[in-house]
Amino acid sequence: MRLERVRLADFRNYVTLDVAPEPGLNVFVGPNAQGKSNLLEALAMLATGKSFRAHRESELIRADCERAEIAGDARISAGAIRLRCSIARTPAGMRKAFEVNGGAVGFARFLGRTRVVTFVPADLQLVSGGPALRRTLLNGALAQLSPTYYRDLALYQKIVQQKSALLHGAIAPDRDLLLAYNDELVRPAAALIAARRAFVDEIAAATVEIYARWRGADERLGVTYAPNPDGDVGEALAAAVESELRRRTTLVGPHRDDIRLLVDGKALSAFGSQGQQRTAVLALKVAEYEVMRTRTGDAPILLLDDVLSELDAERASGFLGAVGGYEQAFLTATDLPQAIGPAAVWAIRAAAVTRC
Repeated sequence: MRLERVRLADFRNYVTLDVAPEPGLNVFVGPNAQGKSNLLEALAMLATGKSFRAHRESELIRADCERAEIAGDARISAGAIRLRCSIARTPAGMRKAFEVNGGAVGFARFLGRTRVVTFVPADLQLVSGGPALRRTLLNGALAQLSPTYYRDLALYQKIVQQKSALLHGAIAPDRDLLLAYNDELVRPAAALIAARRAFVDEIAAATVEIYARWRGADERLGVTYAPNPDGDVGEALAAAVESELRRRTTLVGPHRDDIRLLVDGKALSAFGSQGQQRTAVLALKVAEYEVMRTRTGDAPILLLDDVLSELDAERASGFLGAVGGYEQAFLTATDLPQAIGPAAVWAIRAAAVTRC
C-alpha cells in the first residue's frame, strides 16, 4: 500500500499542504521545528486516527484556528481509497470526524484502512522502558490488523476504568459490583490475551532470526509473551478479589501484560549492552513490519521519525536493508543520511515542502 497524495489544512504548523509522495523511500530533510515530525504524525493519523505524540488533541490544531484536517488518497491491494480525518474545537470539547471515500464513518471503520509501522526515538526504549511501551506496540499493531481487537480493547479498557474507580473510591467498594465487573471483563480479557499471544509468537520468531543475523549466532535472544493472567481469566479474577478489595487496585488483567526479552537467558533490560538493546529494538520493529505484511498481503507504510540519527552507520544500514521490501516509507532527518539508497528527497522549512 502507498499514499499517492496528502493534504493538510491548519494541522500543527501547516496552514495548507498538498504533496504527492513517491513510491519507495521519501526523505524529508530540514532543521528542527520546521514540520518534519508533524507531517509524519499526520500520515500516521490517516491509518490509526490517533497521534503518536500529542498529549492533547487540541495541540493538533494550528494556533488560533478551530479545525484541522488531514486527507489522503491511498492505493491498497483492493484499489484506490480516499481518507479524511478532522479535529475540531466545539462547545462540548474536541471532536474528531472520519470519512472513507467521501462517506462519514466511525473510528472503528476508519482504523486500519491503511496501515503503518512507526519508529520514533522513544521506541529505542522498548527494551529498557516499562511494560506500557511494549503493550503500546501490541495494541498499535493489532488494532490496525483487526477491528475486533480494537472493539475488545475499547470495551476492556472501559470496564477496567469503571472497576478502578470503584476500588479507588472514598467509600468501601461494593463487593457485588466488583464481581459484576469481573464477569464483564472475562470475555474481552481472554480475547485480548489470545490475540496478543498469537501475534507475539509470530514476531518472536522473526525478531530472533533478525537479531541473530545482525549480532551473530553466539548470542541467543529470547522473546516471550507474559500474559496476566497466564491461565483462566475468570479463575484469576475470582482469586484476586480479596487482595483487590484490600489494596484498592486492579491486580489482574491484560492491562498488566508484558513482552519479555532475554539474551542468553538473562533479562536484556538489566544485563544487555546498549548495542544489544538497540539491535533488539530494531529487530522488533522489522518483525512487526514483516508480520503485518504477511498477515494482510499488503506491506504497511513505514514511518521513521529522526531515528537513524540515533543509530550508528552499521545499524542504520542494516535496518534500512531489512525493510528493503517496503512499498513506501517516509524518513525525517536534519541532514541527508549517508546510508540512504535511492530516494525521493524533500526539503522542509517553515512548513513548506519542496522536492529537491
